[in-house]
Amino acid sequence: MANTTFSGPVRSQNGFQSVSVDANTGAVTTTATLGVTTSVTNLTTTNLVYRNENHPSTAAINATATATAAQVATGYITSTSAAPTTITLPTGTLLGAALGAAAGTVMDLYVDNTAGASTVTIAVATNGIKSDAANTTAASFGQLTVASGATGLARFTIMFSSATAYAFTRTA
Repeated sequence: MANTTFSGPVRSQNGFQSVSVDANTGAVTTTATLGVTTSVTNLTTTNLVYRNENHPSTAAINATATATAAQVATGYITSTSAAPTTITLPTGTLLGAALGAAAGTVMDLYVDNTAGASTVTIAVATNGIKSDAANTTAASFGQLTVASGATGLARFTIMFSSATAYAFTRTA
């Protein structure tokens, strides 16, 4: 099939599908569907900017621990601990590999401590650098602690400078 290039918007009343065809069997598999109920599947992480605000999975960390790369990759960590908890991020090498990161990859990480009874502190590991923005005096911007209760929700941004190194900043 030929490639087609359009110079204007492409419109459809019935949505769009991206498909792959098995070279051996000829079986057609839908890899992405965009329509009334948009869903996208089988994305690769190469040069992907993570901005998915709908987190289909979350990770619970309820005691001081080092988060796995898979837990961070969910983009949403919850804590319900009654005791102060420190969550150390994985190394830049492990996190970069899990995300397929390259220089310029950006990911938001939400930490939800609204059901917790004590403070959660985020720490960075090897090849993770707390950005200079963490030294700001503005309200909560840059702080690496997340209060408990109603105000216990924070957004952090992880920005990769290479496949194995990241800067970490609280952004909300």
